[in-house]
Amino acid sequence: MTTDGPRNAPDVVDVVALGESMVTFLPSRPGRLADVPSFERGIGGAESNVVCQLAAAGHAVRWVSRVGADGFGDHLVETVGSFGVDVSSVGRDSSRPTGVYFRTAGDRSTDAHEVAYYRAGSAASAMSADTVDLAAVRAGRVLHLSGITAALSPGCLDLLRELTAPAPGRPLVSFDVNHRAGLWPDADGPRVLLELARRADVVFVGEDEAEEVWGVTGGPSEVRAVLPEPGVLVVKQAAKGATAFVSAAGTEAAGSRAAGAARVGAAAPRRRGQAITPPAQPQPADTFVPALAVDVVATTGAGDAFAAGFLSATLRGLPVKTRLRHGHLWAAAALTVPGDLATPPTRAHADHLAALDDDTWETLRLGPGWTQAGKAPEEVRTP
Repeated sequence: MTTDGPRNAPDVVDVVALGESMVTFLPSRPGRLADVPSFERGIGGAESNVVCQLAAAGHAVRWVSRVGADGFGDHLVETVGSFGVDVSSVGRDSSRPTGVYFRTAGDRSTDAHEVAYYRAGSAASAMSADTVDLAAVRAGRVLHLSGITAALSPGCLDLLRELTAPAPGRPLVSFDVNHRAGLWPDADGPRVLLELARRADVVFVGEDEAEEVWGVTGGPSEVRAVLPEPGVLVVKQAAKGATAFVSAAGTEAAGSRAAGAARVGAAAPRRRGQAITPPAQPQPADTFVPALAVDVVATTGAGDAFAAGFLSATLRGLPVKTRLRHGHLWAAAALTVPGDLATPPTRAHADHLAALDDDTWETLRLGPGWTQAGKAPEEVRTP
C-alpha cells in the first residue's frame, strides 16, 4: 500500500528537485566499517542536498520523492523540511523501506573509502509518473535531476525521460550526471546518461566522470563536443576549477522555459518565484574559473553544493563567471565540514568574495568555519 503526497495545486517555487534521499550513518572515528564502534545519523541525497542548501540561502524550493512509512522516513522528511524545503509532495510507502547507507570517514576518491548502501527495493525506487505528483514536480522555475535517479529502477528512468522530454512550459531542466557505476545493473548507463544530459538545459559533469562514463579525453572542449545540446554545460575539473560552455540559442530557449514555469499548470496560480533574468551582457562561449584553495575536511556533498551555488547565481541572473565562483564558494563550504550538508555562505559574503579580482581570488584560502568569517576572520586568508 502506498500513500501519495497531496494533489492540490502547488506553489510555483524557484527550484524543484526530484530524487532519493537516504539516512546516512557517519562513523564516530576513522577506520574500516568493520572496526567503527558507532555512527552518527545524518541524511544524504544528491537532489535533496541541492535544495536544502538553496533553502538555507533563502530560495523557495521543493523536494519530491518517496520514503518508507517508517522512522527513517520520518527523520528524512523532518530534517529536509527543517531547512525550509517544501516536503508536502513527498509520498509515503508502507510496503517499501527508506534507504540507508553507512560510510567511512576517508576521502571518497581513496581506496580506503567504504560505502555500504541498503537501498535495493526502497520506497524511492518505486517512483514513477503514477506515484509522484507531476504538477508539483513541474511547478518550479528550475527542475533539478540527477543520473542517480535514472539508475534506481525502470520506472524511475521512465519518469526522468518524461520530465526531460521537450514540452510547452517545461521548467528549465538542470541535470547532474552523477554517475554511480554500482547502481547500473548492465552496460546501458553511459548511453542513458548521455540521452538525458542531451535533453537538459543545464548540465553538470566532472571531467574525470566524462572519461569514465563516455571515454572522453582531451579536456572540457571534448566534453562539449559530445554534449553540444545543453544551453549551459559545466565541466568540473576537480581541484583545477570548472569550465562553463554557453550556447546563445540554448540559453534563450532555457530562459523561455524558465519564464514559462510561472505558467505550469492552469491550477497553480500561487507564485513564489519570478522568471529567471538573463545576464545584462552577452556571455562568452566558454568561461574557466579556477577552484579555491581549501583545507578539506571531507569531499562528500561538494558536487551537490557546487550545483546549488551555480543555480542560485543563475536564478539571480548573474554572469557565468560569477555563477562559477558561487559554485566554488558553496563547494568550499561543503568541503570544510564532515557531513553531506553545509550551510552556504551568506549572500553578502559570497557576493563579496565572488567580486574579488582574479589575482586575489587565486590566492584565497578557505578553512573550516570560513562561512562564519565574521566570527573567525583568520579562516579567510588573503595577501
